[in-house]
Amino acid sequence: MLPNVAELQLLFAQLNYLHFDGEIPTYRIAYNARFSNLAGRTTYKPPTIELSPKHLDGKPDELRETLLHEMIHAWLYAKGANPGHTAAFKKKMRELGLRSIYHDLGTARPFNESVKRYILRCEKCTMEVLRKRKPPANLMCARCRKSLSVFEVVEMREIVPAAAASRTSR
Repeated sequence: MLPNVAELQLLFAQLNYLHFDGEIPTYRIAYNARFSNLAGRTTYKPPTIELSPKHLDGKPDELRETLLHEMIHAWLYAKGANPGHTAAFKKKMRELGLRSIYHDLGTARPFNESVKRYILRCEKCTMEVLRKRKPPANLMCARCRKSLSVFEVVEMREIVPAAAASRTSR
């Protein structure tokens, strides 16, 4: 169970005074359900820290570590230093006992299945685009001006790796 936004704001304040001597200005803490390949993000104008509910639900230690990670970015920015994953960033991570700048995102499934039913593919430049609605006939590739092939997605099923499939067929 994820803490609500008010509890996140309180956690932010506690960690700010415990680990950063209150040097981080107020940030809005929020969840962003659209994150699929990141656990958290910091923006400076407006000052916001966004966390992925999909990757952090049921993982209180990961949530705390991700919030601390994003708070280091905010702290460095407040000090006028480069807020990237610099040597200063990594030094502060070690001080806080954080392991890595990378998050183990695991294999969290999307909250909502895709509603996109059509794949448009250019055979020349291999560009692919997903669409909800059936595209008009004679559609051209924006990159190379060749006609696009249209495929309709008719079935969604999980693909089992070949090694696992051969073990189950015995």
